[in-house]
Amino acid sequence: MFANLANLFRYRGLIQSLVARELKARYRGSVLGFFWSFVNPLMLLLVYSFVFSTIMPNTTKGIQPYALFMFCGILPWTWFAASLSESTNSLISGGNLIKKVLFPAEVLPIVSVLTNMVNFFLGLLILVPSLIFYHRLHLSFALLWFPAAVLVQLIFTLGLALILAALTVHFRDIRDLLANILTLWFFATPIIYSWTQDNVKAYKALFDLNPFTHLAISYQEILFFGPVGHWKWLLALGVGSVLLFLAGYWLFDRLRDSFAEAV
Repeated sequence: MFANLANLFRYRGLIQSLVARELKARYRGSVLGFFWSFVNPLMLLLVYSFVFSTIMPNTTKGIQPYALFMFCGILPWTWFAASLSESTNSLISGGNLIKKVLFPAEVLPIVSVLTNMVNFFLGLLILVPSLIFYHRLHLSFALLWFPAAVLVQLIFTLGLALILAALTVHFRDIRDLLANILTLWFFATPIIYSWTQDNVKAYKALFDLNPFTHLAISYQEILFFGPVGHWKWLLALGVGSVLLFLAGYWLFDRLRDSFAEAV
């Protein structure tokens, strides 16, 4: 397993090429092309701002403007959810590639995660100026935690993506189950509501069991609130994410030989 894991560095050129190809393919044939990567999060932010300031105004103290608070959690969640959804089908849709003897199958779910990570960073180009305009982004020590949060999410998502990609080849129902699980997971994570609310604190023990709770809170603290008081949970999740990634790669490596026949 560790020999194959070490070989991933040799495939960095292949991974980079596939990520670029995937990004280009998403907007092939459209008028705006790659600019949709900026237009989509901008339109989403404008819609949220209009809905939650005019139609359904949210006046919860401490999280104003609410649309920006929510967007701080939705951007990383979109990266996470889209990566898992695409990874489940990555080996099946790439069956013609993994049937080639020398092609590293693990590259396909990794490409799905990295492609959506690029979209996450492009979305930040819309979010960050908005935070600066509303004086919510604080140029402080808290921003130094941002790379750590991204790295933890990357490792955590890669671990789950490898597991789901490997299992979906043999159990196709996972694709349908995942959509429902992600919906439940989203509402069980403090993204559209603040963890500081009393009715949320009442269930703190349950929220602490949710790994993405700690990522969402970390992003909100780094980008929206300023001081980072959740860093211990983030570091603990980082350790757990490394273990999850190793377990996911081990499972993927064990099932590798069965992929070509199953797809």
